[in-house]
Amino acid sequence: MKLATFQYKDQIYVGSVSADLQTVSPFLLSPEQAKQGALAVIEMMAEGQALPAQGPAIALADVCLMAPLPEPRRNIFCVGKNYLDHVKEIKDSKLGEAQGAMANLPKHPVIFSKVPESVIGTKAAIDSHPQVTTEMDYEAELAVVIAKKAKGVKKENAASYIWGYTIINDVSARDLQAKHVQFHVGKSLDTFCPMGPWLVSVDELDANKASIQCWVNGELRQSGTTEQLIFDIPTIIENLSAGITLYPGDVIATGTPSGVGMGFKPPKFLKKGDTVKIEIAGIGVLENPVI
Repeated sequence: MKLATFQYKDQIYVGSVSADLQTVSPFLLSPEQAKQGALAVIEMMAEGQALPAQGPAIALADVCLMAPLPEPRRNIFCVGKNYLDHVKEIKDSKLGEAQGAMANLPKHPVIFSKVPESVIGTKAAIDSHPQVTTEMDYEAELAVVIAKKAKGVKKENAASYIWGYTIINDVSARDLQAKHVQFHVGKSLDTFCPMGPWLVSVDELDANKASIQCWVNGELRQSGTTEQLIFDIPTIIENLSAGITLYPGDVIATGTPSGVGMGFKPPKFLKKGDTVKIEIAGIGVLENPVI
């Protein structure tokens, strides 16, 4: 299932996208349920409820896709430095100098979060925040969506707690990261978490071999695969859920391959007028302009 949250004729809906990506069929949810986006359907499934009937299909070209998990949103967890080549490019950068020993190869998953208010959908604009940062960067990431309440999950059981996947652009202000010597502020500015274009259920993607690519203004910058992850998805879920209860709709971004703007010499940071396009085969395309 490809589960989308969208606006059509001034109303918000949640629906399943057709296999040919031409139409979307809305579930017959109340307006209050629809405002929760895909979370409404995920929670129904977590509680063992039958999914509601669906209305007539609508042409995908006629709707405005929203972030699949809009307000009210769940937690957005992120894993830093989870690709070896990305660890190396960070260590060799100005940010690596600021982080010191923190820039070394991690022995355990490095976890941080982004505030939910940073989430936007595909085609929505990323604010360049020129008054706050001059070093805005992109990070293409596969994100896991939790299916049901999870606490103390072991790696061997982690798969049963995954609803599916989506794409996240973990937009980052590198100068704020260096200034504050931590991730949260530089990762959480308004619009710094493009998400979408929809969720795909766990049966639609082999997350162990997912290819991830990112283009800026048509130039391929990142090209990797989840086979390169330092800490795989079950390990991440085990570590997070050891002391934190995860809930349906929680999102975990799993890290980014090398090729971020900070890693070039000189750096290639984002600027007003740029367009960032991320594609994960099996999910789709997340594309956002910078203003």
